Amino acid sequence: MAKSAPIRESVTSINEDGSRNFLRPADVAGKFTLWRRLVALPMILIYVLLPWIPINGYPAVFFDLANRRFHLFGLTFAAEDMWIAFFVITGLGFTLFFITALFGRLWCGWACPQTVFLEHVYRRVERWLEGDALKQRKLDKMPWNRPEKVLRRGTKYVIFLLLSLLIANIFLSYFISIPELWGYMLDGPFEHFESFLFVATSTAVLFFNFGWFREQLCIFICPYGRLQSALIDDESMVIGYDEKRGEPRGPVSKDNIGDCINCQRCVSVCPTGIDIRQGLQIECIGCANCIDACDAIMDKVGRPRGLIRYDSLNGLAGKTRRIVRPRLFAYLALLAIGAAVMLYAATHLKPANMTLIRMPGSPYYVDTEAVRNQYLVRLINKRNQPMSFDLSLSNAPEGMQLVGYDEPLVLQPMQEVQQPFIVQQPRHAYTGEARLTVTAHGEPGDFTLTREVPFLGPDPRLIAPSPQTATED
Repeated sequence: MAKSAPIRESVTSINEDGSRNFLRPADVAGKFTLWRRLVALPMILIYVLLPWIPINGYPAVFFDLANRRFHLFGLTFAAEDMWIAFFVITGLGFTLFFITALFGRLWCGWACPQTVFLEHVYRRVERWLEGDALKQRKLDKMPWNRPEKVLRRGTKYVIFLLLSLLIANIFLSYFISIPELWGYMLDGPFEHFESFLFVATSTAVLFFNFGWFREQLCIFICPYGRLQSALIDDESMVIGYDEKRGEPRGPVSKDNIGDCINCQRCVSVCPTGIDIRQGLQIECIGCANCIDACDAIMDKVGRPRGLIRYDSLNGLAGKTRRIVRPRLFAYLALLAIGAAVMLYAATHLKPANMTLIRMPGSPYYVDTEAVRNQYLVRLINKRNQPMSFDLSLSNAPEGMQLVGYDEPLVLQPMQEVQQPFIVQQPRHAYTGEARLTVTAHGEPGDFTLTREVPFLGPDPRLIAPSPQTATED
């Protein structure tokens, strides 16, 4: 009877002496590999094409940090609208919690950018140039004075560098737009040194990550793997080994053994080098390579597929599975609340923003005629067309009026202006401090923006006319 392999007490990418065990996973084919590629390729295309797709005169996704504008699929958000990002981030978080509780680390194996670019771009190039896992290991042992190693590995690193440069430039285009990025390239690196430094640093990080660091990012840096144990339970769908069916392991020719022939194929294709037969492990990213590898072996030996499969821990143990459970409803409820708030906020955004602040200096001024307060209004036109704004006071106390805006204020597309204005009230009508509502009526669109500000002044008794002055008058 064949014995099971001993359980490792350290991660597979570290040797017993503490050195790096550089993993060379074998290639694999199967239905899950095919579906992962069908998911990954559109994701890569979306990443590349989003800065090129114009909507309302701007890229579909454009974070214009210089002008504090954020354009998302036709909607424009100003910096003052960024409170909505709280609901976006928490919504993504609860979505990830829900998916993890239901399907385990589906995100890691199917949609994480680290996995998508590494498995479907960089490793495809590597296998094309260096061959399968056995040839790659042979190349690892070959000295650098061999022309074959210099040619193959040198060409690979050049392509890796170009790919990293391309990914970094595309990422930068989300912040400065494609035309501006092209202009930066024509101007030369030292004309826009900050952007050049960003691209150079990003390229170096990407090259280091995908060329050498690889699975170490998932194991040691990414916090999601650490959260896995808290997010999943015995009912979550994970990739697991059917121990009851597979044990004891042994060759096909022997009797009274399980279906596992101990071929190690599931280990050789794993991108993090684990043995899934030892149970659910923190390094497992849920990529399903081991499923396709095992299914192919089962087909060859004439045994049923599914020895390694997607299933819950209870399902693998032969217990009753229960997909619907309370924690899923909790995640869904929190997700629904956040989504509803975000949807309401996004659909009720105004095409412009207005803020009011008191101008520096004295909080108020008093002369022989009136009490005055001086303010600064900041207006932002978030539309790709000119807009006009008419400022006025709503529910103002007796005699109070806004001075300085006899005609509507016209803003060009995406323009931001700051203008001072004065609110004054005759001394005889002044009765003390008050709350003012300043209204900006915008056209086209017939919408209004309102802001409240305090109108400050002295104690009314200090500026009231004396009885003797009032009698003489």
